[in-house]
Amino acid sequence: MNKYIIATVVVIILAGAGLYIWHKGSTAAPVAQTTPPPTPAQPVTHTYATSTFSIVYPDGYSVDENYAYQGVPNKPIPGVKFTIPGTTATGTNLSVDSGVSVESLPHAKSCTGDIFVYENVKPQDLTVGSTTWSVATTSDAGAGNFYEEQVYAVKDSKPCTAVRYYIHSTNIDNYPAGAVTAFDRNALLSQFDSIRDSLQLTPTP
Repeated sequence: MNKYIIATVVVIILAGAGLYIWHKGSTAAPVAQTTPPPTPAQPVTHTYATSTFSIVYPDGYSVDENYAYQGVPNKPIPGVKFTIPGTTATGTNLSVDSGVSVESLPHAKSCTGDIFVYENVKPQDLTVGSTTWSVATTSDAGAGNFYEEQVYAVKDSKPCTAVRYYIHSTNIDNYPAGAVTAFDRNALLSQFDSIRDSLQLTPTP
């Protein structure tokens, strides 16, 4: 008789333990579902294309198709200019006529950066990806203004095509203290570099 009582007690204990374990499992806190972080919004860009090239520029830039570079006396260089948004210069010493232009000299015998500037400078080669640029730089100052130009000619391209950076800024010391801040030159050059590197020349027949 005692054996039956002991067996019954053991069965009751095991059943109770099983019921307890089942209850704990059914009431366990649900596993939290992790939500993946949102994908960063890509900057809006636009593509400008002609019969000889295409280029991508950021949203907010204005396009001047009647542009011609006037820095070389008696030799205006035709092209198209992409001028920075006014908001880029707001509150800084950067001038709103700064921007990037694509220019062409169809009759050039040799395509190098120095033929796009007035000063007698020696161009330097710069290879970015599969493109070799012939680079010429100039700068000037006057009446509290600073002018910087960097010309990147696609070496040996036909027609000879170049991308010009034009950076016009003013002397920050001429403003009341705290009136403006110095523009972020590195950020501006990074944006200009992105425009330059997007240039695609259309192969001539």
